[in-house]
Amino acid sequence: MFKVLLVDDEFFVRKGLQKLIPWEDLNYTIVGEADNGDKALHMIEHLQPDLVITDIRMPALDGLDLIRSVKEDADSDLFFIVISGYHDFSYAQQALRYGVHDYILKPVDDEEMTATLRKLALNMSKRKIAKTKGEDHANGSFLEALVQEKLRLEDAETYAAALGLTGAAGFRYALVELHAAPGELQVGLKQFMKALYSLEERKSDIPVFEQEQGRFGMLFTVELLKERYGGLTQAMEKIRSALSGQLGADVSLYAGETVHNITDVRRSYLEANEAARHKYAEGCGVIEYAQIKDKPLYVFDMSPGTVSNLIMQVEEGKQEAYRQSVDGMFEIFRTQRFTPQAVNSSLSRCMTGMISVVKEMDGSIEGVQRLKELAERDYGNWSLTLLKEHFLLAVIEAEQYIAELRKEQSKGGIKQIKKYIDSHYCENISLKSIAAQFYMNPVYLGRLFRKSYGCYFNEYLLQLRVREAKKLLRQTDLRMYEIAARVGFQNADYFVIQFEKLEQVSPTEYRNMLIGRE
Repeated sequence: MFKVLLVDDEFFVRKGLQKLIPWEDLNYTIVGEADNGDKALHMIEHLQPDLVITDIRMPALDGLDLIRSVKEDADSDLFFIVISGYHDFSYAQQALRYGVHDYILKPVDDEEMTATLRKLALNMSKRKIAKTKGEDHANGSFLEALVQEKLRLEDAETYAAALGLTGAAGFRYALVELHAAPGELQVGLKQFMKALYSLEERKSDIPVFEQEQGRFGMLFTVELLKERYGGLTQAMEKIRSALSGQLGADVSLYAGETVHNITDVRRSYLEANEAARHKYAEGCGVIEYAQIKDKPLYVFDMSPGTVSNLIMQVEEGKQEAYRQSVDGMFEIFRTQRFTPQAVNSSLSRCMTGMISVVKEMDGSIEGVQRLKELAERDYGNWSLTLLKEHFLLAVIEAEQYIAELRKEQSKGGIKQIKKYIDSHYCENISLKSIAAQFYMNPVYLGRLFRKSYGCYFNEYLLQLRVREAKKLLRQTDLRMYEIAARVGFQNADYFVIQFEKLEQVSPTEYRNMLIGRE
């Protein structure tokens, strides 16, 4: 799309132009509007439009001064169309000397403006191509313009000549898609053309443009396909396979039907892109529009029950179950012919659900980084196999992290229990009374305590009480029954027995040993 800036001090003129002209159909988009030349000058610097449509008489800086200011910049290749209600020929002469494309009088006639813009679009394409280094890029620019707008019959010869296709009868557009995760394979137009040169064993005369990252559009003539590859259908597979080998990546090729006039190439382009929407249903390889045009696609999300079931299995750590669920989901994507958008939306719901579980368990999103990356990533050019592989890895990572969080939460609970024991050891506490305090099963609490701290509850309580008793023996002259009571023993004799068992000396001997050292 060519970017347009509208400049006129009359608000309704600007709005009228926006509504009057079919901008998108002519391959234009309005990026801004200004009510005087001074504002327009600043907007030109920031918006970098391709075309400025401006009035002559305006406050601050008039249209002629605006054009002169821009044209003084030797690097500027900005196009201007002047519109004015003044019939003074001197304005038109001055504007034409500055190199404006056209001068149109108000009120603007929509047919005149549309015709002017249509011709200008072709001129701007030529200018863009002239500045582009390399014949391949030039062909690509013309091909891009060709498929993005409806071509009129009178322009057909110009496009055919620009693409080196004069005299050709029969065209087929093909879309080549590289299936690789972002970062694993970065292929730009230059690398793609290099692979094509190797395939053709010479400088390729096939027009190519980079439709989007990882996707390249190619325009073939019927003569070329028959001459070099032996036919239409077999040619597509040969080209796909060869490019896959040259680029070192899985490659799919989506082909529109053959059209007999260059003016109909856009139709083949649209068909190729429609074929690409069937890639999850048809699998990698060559997908021709003819084989899918009567097959319906599923455009809705996966059922909520399926998503909820997967999330529950991940929460419960049932690895075999959630692996089977993922297998089942991707089989549904294929057999029920989900569109890429429907697949992406379904997986996003799953990922969002698992991330919500992590948040509810006070985990960080960084803990399931792969899941976060998938949730934020545009994986439109991935194959279903690649997408399943990465999604399953993310699910496994989420399950493991949720298990870690659950373990930490369990430890958090037992830490609170240990803290309670450390604060109440001098009381008549038992495993049963503590379990009741924390609403737990005493058998489960005993096992959890031993698993967390490597000893039984009674052993830990005895060690804690004896340690505190030793402290009192060192620092006070309390009698044995007083010390026993202070550290939680109800019977002084039992305290002595347990102390001797643990320390191999009696409490009295322990104190006397300390006195003897002084």
